Amino acid sequence: MTQAMGIWRAWALVAGMMIGSGILSLPAVLAPYGSLSFVAWLETGFGALCLALCYSYLSARKPGLGGPYFYVNEAFGPVAAKIVGWGYWISLWSATTAIAVSFAGYCSALLPGVQDSSFYTSLLAIGSIVTFTLINLRGSRDAGTVQLIMTIIKIIPLLLIGVLGIVYGDVSQIPVTQVQDRSVLSMISAMCLLIMWAFIGVESATVPAEDISEPQKTIPRASILGTLTALVVYMVAMLGVMSLIPMAELQQSASPFSDAAQLLLGDFGALLITLGALFAIGGTLNVTILMSGSIMLAGARDRHFPAVFSKQNRRGTPTQALIFSSVLAITLLLFNSSNALLKGFEIMLIISTFAVLIAYLGTGLASIKLQISDHQQGLQFNTGRFCIALLATAFSLLAIIGAWFLYQ
Repeated sequence: MTQAMGIWRAWALVAGMMIGSGILSLPAVLAPYGSLSFVAWLETGFGALCLALCYSYLSARKPGLGGPYFYVNEAFGPVAAKIVGWGYWISLWSATTAIAVSFAGYCSALLPGVQDSSFYTSLLAIGSIVTFTLINLRGSRDAGTVQLIMTIIKIIPLLLIGVLGIVYGDVSQIPVTQVQDRSVLSMISAMCLLIMWAFIGVESATVPAEDISEPQKTIPRASILGTLTALVVYMVAMLGVMSLIPMAELQQSASPFSDAAQLLLGDFGALLITLGALFAIGGTLNVTILMSGSIMLAGARDRHFPAVFSKQNRRGTPTQALIFSSVLAITLLLFNSSNALLKGFEIMLIISTFAVLIAYLGTGLASIKLQISDHQQGLQFNTGRFCIALLATAFSLLAIIGAWFLYQ
């Protein structure tokens, strides 16, 4: 496969996957916790950074197509890898459906008369999946270029609103917390679980490893830089919105960034945020489609998926894998248009979330196992790196436990 993506395209995969639609609603969700939410942001960001450092070590040690799947296979063998591979692939194409629905929702907001029509909304969602699939079929370089452009464009309005909010708002008006009769520890734990969803995508640069130039250098740098970029953008944007909008109003806001933009820039600001949201969601959709093909290609080579999905075109694109994954996403989307099947769609999203977290847990455990194996073979043991792997594993396990209780 042709190596096509350098550091900035790989960075865009990580930052672009993380900075999606989640950040647009989080200020309202976290408003009851006031300034204490920034402690949770830092703690969750630290956990995500530990995962990024795990992926950095593993990819520098031996990069391989499939990211988490490849590392679990190397550490624990084919059975564990098959579980992670299938689960991770399901999580990607089912997430593609959910992201496409969100993308269509923001598109319809700009098109009068479309918003109230489920038929046209579904058509927009299907169109978005087809469009980004066609981009990926042209090759990883074109997909990476699109991703880089969309990531830069999506970051600009978020930082703009954040900085303007900090300048023209009142940071001191943010209370420590507005939640009564709860311990600080319980509040931070609850917030970390909510914020964790904003950091899903830390592994993005590792999955299409064969498409990345000098993967042993590029992937570690992109993983760490992308995670830090997301954390900085999140913190600045959150602080700006919370400084501008009183907490009581923010808790009731359905679109906090649009409300903040309206206060700062009028109707132009609201339009800017809507367009920024489209680029944010579109960038995430582009990455999920790209990775669904890459993980399927990796599994097909090891006979965990049908061999037909190991075929690539002259550009090195796993054509059959991409098309099949996108067809499944569109099929799930059509199921979602039926109210009778809505519950099944929700279950698929829950499974998707758990599968990603299990992949993260597998990565942490793989890092621990491989470091011990390397040491037994005479390589130098790095205590700091081992502690990071332990922290990443504990962080992933706590997220899984928290998600379990959340969905009970």
